[in-house]
Amino acid sequence: MKEFIDVSEAKSILKSQRIQGAPVFLPLGKSQGKYTATSILATMDVPSFDNSGMDGYAISLSEVRESWEVVDVIQAGAKMNFTLESGKAVRIFTGAPVPQGADTVIPQEYIDRTGDEISFEANRFFVGNNVRKKGAQCRAGEAIIGAGTKITPGTIGLLASLGISEIEVFPAPKVALILTGDEIIELGNPLQPGQIYNSNGPALQAYLELLGISDCQVLRVKDEEGAVTQVIAEALESADFVLLTGGISVGDYDFVKGGLEQNGVEQLFYKIRQRPGKPLFVGRKEQKLIFALPGNPASVLSCFMQYVKPCLMEWMGNPAAWVGPYYLPIAQDYNKRSELTFFLKAKLDNGKITLLSGQESFNLLPFGVADGLAEIPQDLEHVRVGSLVAFYTW
Repeated sequence: MKEFIDVSEAKSILKSQRIQGAPVFLPLGKSQGKYTATSILATMDVPSFDNSGMDGYAISLSEVRESWEVVDVIQAGAKMNFTLESGKAVRIFTGAPVPQGADTVIPQEYIDRTGDEISFEANRFFVGNNVRKKGAQCRAGEAIIGAGTKITPGTIGLLASLGISEIEVFPAPKVALILTGDEIIELGNPLQPGQIYNSNGPALQAYLELLGISDCQVLRVKDEEGAVTQVIAEALESADFVLLTGGISVGDYDFVKGGLEQNGVEQLFYKIRQRPGKPLFVGRKEQKLIFALPGNPASVLSCFMQYVKPCLMEWMGNPAAWVGPYYLPIAQDYNKRSELTFFLKAKLDNGKITLLSGQESFNLLPFGVADGLAEIPQDLEHVRVGSLVAFYTW
């Protein structure tokens, strides 16, 4: 297995894994943001009866008459038990059932009424005006939502109108986040010399929440070989995805790769020709994916966006998980010498990509305002202002 691979090759390997969560049935109210596992069929005709689309008068316009006699009033929710006779009309309200014998509803503002007699300019209307026919929206058994559709408030409203209370969707995965590094200190504690605050954990948890993943177990481990191996075993036991930060390089206290091997994790690739985030390990064990991310915060977020995020989206049934980036014009010249793919923090200004200063892997300042990452391919040394550049949004 090659030690270094290209970005495109790494993504191709991940796309080939085709790991997806097992569908579950969820109450409609708990399905927001999930993706449908199967097509959803209409349970009934909608509307389930002919009804009025306006407040007005229901008549038979197929009759040629000068006036109609109003004989009844029909409100929304009324039960119909009569047929409208020839020459008769009923006062009707929006959503009310249109009686047999009526074929048109004339809006009230076009009606001249004297006592129980109504008239109007008949040439302004045609048969069927303002009548919502049974099944006009959908018929029972028709597919109304396709597989792989994201559930939105509008989707929920549609399904609720059909009496559907439970649907089959892909759930969010369980994620275990392992933080390595004896120098890492939790927020709220005073820093001692040589220590740094834990920024990778909160950043990754926030990104997971953004994707609709709230089941995240955070595990801290000391830089000890046995402890690292044990915590990886615990994470693999409970999680669908295991994310690690730090300890994946080749230092004296980097025990992650060995710990993964001890736990039977199959290496898919290790080290990518990219900046930031060269020492990225990705492995698989059964139906679980494992990502050992570098320790530098910029590397962590860049690798998460490029490799972890689409795998999580695919697991949750999102058909656009691997859809390519936007291509937008760059606002400045950019030069690089290294034969690596660069992922650069950038901001969108008036439809153009502006690269931010502070691109070092330790520097989080540009992440404070960045809209995403711009990709400069490894075989491209010079990018001229106005050139189209791939851009990945958060």
